[in-house]
Amino acid sequence: MRSLFFVLVAMSVIGLAFWAYHENYKTQAALNQSERLQADIGTARAKLAVLRAEWAYLNRPDRLRELAEINFDNLGLLPLSADQFGRVDQVSYPLDDLLPITNPVDVSSQGEDQ
Repeated sequence: MRSLFFVLVAMSVIGLAFWAYHENYKTQAALNQSERLQADIGTARAKLAVLRAEWAYLNRPDRLRELAEINFDNLGLLPLSADQFGRVDQVSYPLDDLLPITNPVDVSSQGEDQ
């Protein structure tokens, strides 16, 4: 009986060691994946900073003004002025199309207990 107990305990220890071994490798893999993701995030942030800098460089007012002057014949762009804006009451909104009711149904008495 005692030898059976020792064999079961030894098997339990071997099983737990096997489980701990696999959990250790899963943990290491998860940590490596986390580090790779952090590196990817850092790379993406660096690329985003470069793209923002390029966008700011390309959208300089003096550069855009020069481009508008060079392409004036093709685009016909003019600087904005205050008289180009209107008031809200000057906007003509489209009228709502009313759908004709061809078959009216009286619903005032529906749903009431009679």
